[in-house]
Amino acid sequence: MKILNGLHGFLWTSYQANNCNAFLLDAGARILIDPGHLRLFDHVKTGLRQLGLEVKDLDLVICTHGHPDHVESAKIFKKAGVQFAMHPRDWELGREMAVALGASVDPASLAPDFFLGEGDLDVKGLRLEVLHTPGHSPGSICLYWKEKKALFTGDLIFKDGLGRTDLPGGNGEELKQSIRRVSNWDVEWLLPGHGDFIGGSTEVRRNFARVEEFWFVYI
Repeated sequence: MKILNGLHGFLWTSYQANNCNAFLLDAGARILIDPGHLRLFDHVKTGLRQLGLEVKDLDLVICTHGHPDHVESAKIFKKAGVQFAMHPRDWELGREMAVALGASVDPASLAPDFFLGEGDLDVKGLRLEVLHTPGHSPGSICLYWKEKKALFTGDLIFKDGLGRTDLPGGNGEELKQSIRRVSNWDVEWLLPGHGDFIGGSTEVRRNFARVEEFWFVYI
């Protein structure tokens, strides 16, 4: 669905499948955030085709963190020659978990072309700010598109919810600190990895306040 000029969301509504929201930025460059589970990739593929696009037409895929429901399909884009990036700490965590679990998936198939750290990212003039926001995982990031006042939060914060911290690398105190940090940004659109997005700065601020008031005592 079209959210704004230059921004489309391939939103997931089946929580039983546990796939994530994918977002396409198409403004000079084409950047896809969080392509999702490999077995559920048709959801994204269909969304791209409705826009007249194929996998190979993208410039960059970014994953907000390294959990399978966000990152698995990145290998499809890599095979098509599209660059892929994420934070180095979650890449390291993924490799460690693959070894520990004896996973059959070759971690090299998801090796990033480059790593993202705190700071600015410019892709063909499309400018994003990368924020390292650990808590849900050690290498979780948020992406801020200043031009649209849009914040892509991955699994840091949702509409009336926040990311779980009981998976490897999760940390409740870090999650709270990261949420408090991004709550101070000038945000008109909060675009999370699961569930509904939020439009309007007043509603975004209210969501941050509700989440802190209700959920912070539990983590």
